[in-house]
Amino acid sequence: MDKDEILKNLPHSFPFRMIDRIIEIEKGKRAVALKNVSIDEPHFLGHFQNAPVMPGVLILEAMAQTGGLAFQSSFEKEEEGIPVLARVEEFRWKGRVIPGDQIIIEAEVLHIFSHLAKVKVLARVGKEIVAEGTLVLAKGPLTPPSPLWERERGKEGPG
Repeated sequence: MDKDEILKNLPHSFPFRMIDRIIEIEKGKRAVALKNVSIDEPHFLGHFQNAPVMPGVLILEAMAQTGGLAFQSSFEKEEEGIPVLARVEEFRWKGRVIPGDQIIIEAEVLHIFSHLAKVKVLARVGKEIVAEGTLVLAKGPLTPPSPLWERERGKEGPG
């Protein structure tokens, strides 16, 4: 499966898909993704109007989505489920992200325990680390609107 196909497995869509491109994926071990930060994103209307800053929780969400793809790449079958965020550990925000920035997100799977994975994540803009931490992800059920759930039932997307 190529990188674009893997990205299609994310159950998120605009405006909550926080990954624009997968740069690298090593099955069951790591993933590197890219997020282009645009002034057109809806959260910038109020965060903050005269000095827009990407909310930290959305940076965390981008990191969880990247970690989820790294974890999901270890599944024997796509039908095993979709990764969901179960816990945030040792997390730090270290810098601001503003419109025009490009975030590079790295996720390394540290350990997989049955239906859980511990994943180290790091986000940077250029050489500056803007956030880092450790996440615990769990295999969630295939339910709508997961694209895998739709494929299992012979449908491709909404409609």
